[in-house]
Amino acid sequence: MYYLSTRDKSLRFTPAQAIAQGLSREGGLFVPEGIPQLPETAWEQLQEMTYQQRAAYVMGFYLDGFSGEELAGFAAKAYGPDKFDTPAVAPVRKVDERTYCLELWHGPTCAFKDMALQMLPHLLTASMAKNQEQRTVCILVATSGDTGKGALEGFRDIPGTRIMVFYPKDGVSEVQELQMRTQEGDNVGVCAVVGNFDDAQTGVKKLFSDEHLREVLDQRGYFFSSANSINWGRVLPQVVYYISSYADLLKSGAVRAGEKINICVPTGNFGNILAAYYAMRMGLPVNRLICASNSNNVLTEFLTTGVYDRNRPFYTTVSPSMDILISSNLERLLYALSGEDDKLVADYMTQLSAAGRYEVSGDILEQVKSLFAAGFATEEETEETIGRMWREKGYLIDTHSAVAFHVLDQYRRETGDSTVSVVASTASPFKFGDAVLKAIGVSEVSGGVELLDQLSEASGIPAPVPLAELKHKTPRFDQCVEKDRMEQAVLDFLR
Repeated sequence: MYYLSTRDKSLRFTPAQAIAQGLSREGGLFVPEGIPQLPETAWEQLQEMTYQQRAAYVMGFYLDGFSGEELAGFAAKAYGPDKFDTPAVAPVRKVDERTYCLELWHGPTCAFKDMALQMLPHLLTASMAKNQEQRTVCILVATSGDTGKGALEGFRDIPGTRIMVFYPKDGVSEVQELQMRTQEGDNVGVCAVVGNFDDAQTGVKKLFSDEHLREVLDQRGYFFSSANSINWGRVLPQVVYYISSYADLLKSGAVRAGEKINICVPTGNFGNILAAYYAMRMGLPVNRLICASNSNNVLTEFLTTGVYDRNRPFYTTVSPSMDILISSNLERLLYALSGEDDKLVADYMTQLSAAGRYEVSGDILEQVKSLFAAGFATEEETEETIGRMWREKGYLIDTHSAVAFHVLDQYRRETGDSTVSVVASTASPFKFGDAVLKAIGVSEVSGGVELLDQLSEASGIPAPVPLAELKHKTPRFDQCVEKDRMEQAVLDFLR
């Protein structure tokens, strides 16, 4: 199987080339030339597999040139007991008879990004070897919170790699920032950016397309790659957990073979719900994909009207990983729904860059509406949902998961759809302790890492070990730059 660029499908790349490069040089995203189909016997087999086995099985459909033995080894390292605090890795928790929660935060950084970012370093370093690459890869990351720590931890001290993470100053939670600033490893760098996530993401994209910078770094023995969800090596491991969740539902008797489910995903950059879309294309029985946004509801508007318009107020919310107005992975969906029309996709992206908006054709909008439902939660609705879930279900959730539960409830009220639904829970509630404490009725909230003890005492739930250990760590990084100084920060890091 080859990979093509969403903006120039005449370009063809092997899986190893696509993963190592991360982003096509003209700015397009790599997509597989076709979507493989799960065989009829797959669901019976998947039910009896461990999560590690499921990961190797699913990824094997997309990664020509990688042996089954290689992928099994990667999965064992990525999802082993030294990384995840439950053998299930991504357990499915029953909330009620029609609602299940896919918990994606049991890894080393307590966020769903671990599901992909514990796998990506193995895929990337193996890809470099297959490409006979002798240079050191520099991973550039823009983060709205969780990707940064996940990538730093995944690539920490991996030979042949260096990683630089940019995050928006005052645009992440206290715990998220402390996780990044205390990161260990000799090959890591962390830098705050004055601005929001879109500023950081746009800055990173500019660095990727800067030919002069690429030449300078080539002379120094480096090349760029990405650990953001623009890298196919990020999206593919995410496909696995949706397929795995259905296998678990089948095994528990929650659904019958072939019975369709709804999947509700809180998303900002569209990567997590895009993975669910690819899983559906492979044969996962899906009724509706439900896209949940916070007050930065650019995706809600697009999925209901076909107009993507980033020209709107930017809100800093209690669900910061979704504080995004440029959803990069939407480009992959546009490519698929346009009949793989790379010229049309390139035109949409040009319009977005120049005017901050585009409007898709009626045909694409019709397809979008047939696949997706969408909604958003205000700050007040997010807080109310956390409190209600705790009071009524005894289930403590984070702010992002609360957005998803609110939107699912809203969807059910509006449609009467009683289909069994899976909510993607993307982070531990302890990563957003101040907002969670307020939501469950604690009026006086501490700051910093003291939040962890306070939330543990209020809920009776121990803080995850990786977060509890923050109390004993000293920050290593304090750099903060204007967005037009990101290039210099990279050059200083890669001397």
